[in-house]
Amino acid sequence: MLYRICRAAVRMIWSLFFRFEHRGISNIPSSGPVILASNHMSNLDPMTLGLAVPRKVHYMAKMELFRIPGFGPFIRALGAFPVKRGGVSKEAIRTALAVLEEGKVMGIFPEGSRKGDKIGGVSMGKRGAVSMAARSGAQIVPVALIGDYRLFRRMTAVYGEPIDLAPYLEKGSEDHEAATELLISKIREMVRTGKPSRRDPNAHA
Repeated sequence: MLYRICRAAVRMIWSLFFRFEHRGISNIPSSGPVILASNHMSNLDPMTLGLAVPRKVHYMAKMELFRIPGFGPFIRALGAFPVKRGGVSKEAIRTALAVLEEGKVMGIFPEGSRKGDKIGGVSMGKRGAVSMAARSGAQIVPVALIGDYRLFRRMTAVYGEPIDLAPYLEKGSEDHEAATELLISKIREMVRTGKPSRRDPNAHA
């Protein structure tokens, strides 16, 4: 309940000041573990990523943020969990995997976190999204956040169809690098076109 209230409040602010809109929300599976893999432009991205998603989105945030009076409980209510300074620890990865193994949704920024980011999500490294999907069985949905967070300029979240990782994750032939390149290319395509990406019709069934 608290998550829905906080999300509704942020969405109202985003709609007013950033003219927020979304496309392709139906591409997000309604159940089961899902990774929303997005480009990362601003420290506001984690909130934008989940505003229109009907399911609760979890993401990593720096430990220091949870010590700020009032702000820590707010971002925790929005689905954040803490990561210690110095990068993503094994404990954080275990927490993220537990979230996915419970059939929930994780937001990840595979291109890396912003330099000097103070309130944004934490990157799991370029191959983190694919690695997490391989270990948890989660589906990966590419996401493009388009806009620059200028007042009264449009911010758009575009959600593509889940990527078919089967050709890359078959037993004995894991190729996380190639899968990550495919994921990044899908995200960049959507940033460029503003349209949800589709599965490759020739992909492995």
